[in-house]
Amino acid sequence: MSILYLALVENSGLLTRSALEGLSAALSLSTEVGSPLNVGLLGGRTESAAQQIGGCGAIRFLAVEAPAFTQPRYASDAAAAEALIRAAGAHIVLAHASSRWARALPGATVRVGGRMDTRISALTVADSKPMAQRWFYRQRIVAEFTRSERPWIMLLEAGIAPAWQGPPATVQMERVEVPTDPAWDRTQVQGTEAASLGEQTIRPDADLLFVAGAGWTKKQADGQVHATEAEELIRIFLQRSGASLGSSKSLVDQTGEGGQVLSLLTHLNQVGQTGSSPRHPKGLATCCHGEEPHVVGWRFITERRAVNLDPNCGWAQGKADVLYVADAFEVMRKLNELLASR
Repeated sequence: MSILYLALVENSGLLTRSALEGLSAALSLSTEVGSPLNVGLLGGRTESAAQQIGGCGAIRFLAVEAPAFTQPRYASDAAAAEALIRAAGAHIVLAHASSRWARALPGATVRVGGRMDTRISALTVADSKPMAQRWFYRQRIVAEFTRSERPWIMLLEAGIAPAWQGPPATVQMERVEVPTDPAWDRTQVQGTEAASLGEQTIRPDADLLFVAGAGWTKKQADGQVHATEAEELIRIFLQRSGASLGSSKSLVDQTGEGGQVLSLLTHLNQVGQTGSSPRHPKGLATCCHGEEPHVVGWRFITERRAVNLDPNCGWAQGKADVLYVADAFEVMRKLNELLASR
């Protein structure tokens, strides 16, 4: 069985953390099934990336590189992925989560006659067969399955494994030629736009996920709503701590309900059953009740803490490692003071 790991090379010439996490998962699967690993790199220049992971133990380093492949474009990415899969003769193809692979790999899968699964959250081996794990039905059901069709192409979720860390090494690269097509130029990338119009609050690489619940915009002890102060406290905390911002569905839904809202938030910040399941080492939830639809998005958070005035809230039912029964406004004011004094 031949295993190929596909990685996109950034314009900096290196691999992202998500790509290194996927590499760790691919190496683990390769070891468990006893099959050697091949690495396929795609980008404008790939030598530095190959050297970055040169010590990972892969037996082959294939590369498609040319200025045309710096553009995140379906046509060129799909052609490159197809060429790498065919060159490796791969039976199992793994790729890290990215918008480029999510867009291009389905087309490449059809061209090589394979099957594809996305959002793979874990890889295991049973009876010498690779098994994939993913969540279904709004993240309520987890399933483990395998496929007999080959090549079997899997798009791995970010955080599936710790990022690979090892010594760089010089490797012998095999360049795979992909003829450029003038039709590719019909699509040109004009630039990038941040997901939110204001301050960037979604930081996948942050050590801490800070989640704001609807309680921030409810009446406080004085009978008044303090949404403006809440937004300022959260904004300062994010700036000083470098945390990533998440939100419960009920809070971001207020945007369309005419209630007082936090301008920092969009539905892209939503965490939970109908939102995202980010992966951070630590999480701090404030002003939300810790109910199941919300907490399901926390299953990849290693250490969970929550602030809530209700000692019997959902977080207290075994969903948080530490629950602070306190006023979140007071906690955040104190936290911001401590962060400012560092």
